[in-house]
Amino acid sequence: MKLQPTLKCRYTLIILLFCLPVSVFAKFDFNTNCLKAYGLIFELKLTSARHMVASEKKVNPTNAIVPLLENYIDFFQLLTTDNKDLFNQLKGYKAARLDMIAADDQNSPYYLYAQAEINMQWALIRSRFGEQFNAAMEIKKANSYLQDNAKKFPGFQMNAKGLGVINAVLGILPNGLMKSTLATFGIKGDLQKGIGMMQKLVTALPSSALAHFYEEAVFYYSFVLTDLAHSPIAYTESKKYLARIPDSSLLKSYLKAYVCAKTGHNEEAIEVLSARPTGNLYTSFPYLEYLTGMVRLNKMDLNSGLYFNRFLEQNKGVSYVKDSYLHLGWIALLRGEVKDYATYVEKVKTLGYSFNERDKQAFNEVSLGTPNVSLLKARLLSDGGYYSRSQEVLGGLEENELKLVKDRTEYHYRIARNQEELGKLDSALENYQRAVDYGRNLKAHFAANSALLMGKIYMKRKNFTAAKASFNTAIGMKGHLYENSIESAAKDSLKRLN
Repeated sequence: MKLQPTLKCRYTLIILLFCLPVSVFAKFDFNTNCLKAYGLIFELKLTSARHMVASEKKVNPTNAIVPLLENYIDFFQLLTTDNKDLFNQLKGYKAARLDMIAADDQNSPYYLYAQAEINMQWALIRSRFGEQFNAAMEIKKANSYLQDNAKKFPGFQMNAKGLGVINAVLGILPNGLMKSTLATFGIKGDLQKGIGMMQKLVTALPSSALAHFYEEAVFYYSFVLTDLAHSPIAYTESKKYLARIPDSSLLKSYLKAYVCAKTGHNEEAIEVLSARPTGNLYTSFPYLEYLTGMVRLNKMDLNSGLYFNRFLEQNKGVSYVKDSYLHLGWIALLRGEVKDYATYVEKVKTLGYSFNERDKQAFNEVSLGTPNVSLLKARLLSDGGYYSRSQEVLGGLEENELKLVKDRTEYHYRIARNQEELGKLDSALENYQRAVDYGRNLKAHFAANSALLMGKIYMKRKNFTAAKASFNTAIGMKGHLYENSIESAAKDSLKRLN
């Protein structure tokens, strides 16, 4: 690994670049070698990509596409390793890369685009490691560069990728340092606008001169639909656009499995993860072991602990440690091993970090006490899309057997979730309402999320008065575990109604 460039080296590079005649600049040469390297990056063959970029750098040292590709490699290395020490080391390269690009051809559409891309990549990475203010400033820069580039080069399609992501992220961003920082500069987003921009882009790219950017656009579009919008079309859209990407791409396997897992297509997620490409050519990606554990546990495979332990052994990152121990605790609980569950709860409390939402959730969940085993089974099965099996588990419970208000609230919430997915919307609304009635003052999120989901059902039915009332009910509930994210989703829905 190269050492972080010194300030002296950086200034020397700048002086040398400005002393060179204009004719030596390569004007952002996205040549055959760069295209091959870019393709390897999106297959997650990062070592091969790094070698190819290094080769291009020797042959064509002034090609400003090189620092952009180097940043892509670092971006995906940090996404797959989640390693904070590596993050602290690699972020030192950002400034020198931007300096090299800024000294190149201002009449190229890549001039502003490459600077925007590097800033956006670092913003996304910084947010994973808790550097919210710096991430906000980088989003501000990326947004400014892309807005200018769209005016200067309106036909450059990839402007829509960055602007689409920024609109989507800021349109659903919960209250916090990043949102307040960006608001001071008047930067706001619109989730639906962002989705529309990206959907148009992934449709147009295959038949365009920028077709090589297709996989990247699909990568972001799928995540926006799945993680930000929680869109009902996330699975069908992702599957449609992923189909044309070769199966040799580990990124495709990851993305496909992730979307399947998040949208209740559990069996397909298991198949994709089992068939994913492997070998020394691919970068290490411990998260895939964690994801395998998740989807196998969702179908009540109590041997899934093997994958969580494998993740913990391979992982050198900061995320999913607490959540892995929580799932190992659940496995112990489902096996009736209460003492082992208590041991894992202590690990949730003391090991890992809370940067990631899943880890925050894990820490908060153990504070709510030991879960009811039947409700836990119903939850996992429902998460996996096994709605009828989940209902069978809930059918074996009697509400009056549940002594805790939290458990009664969750009981109706789980029934409602299954019924909604099974198309029984009237029954779903009834049970969501009971969850709201029971749990509106609880720390658990069941009541607030029930109100949000009721609003979405009423929206589909075009009962806009009831939808507004439900969304306002969700917003009005304070102090629960997911207050910011549920409130943001409800406000975004209200925006579409107005």
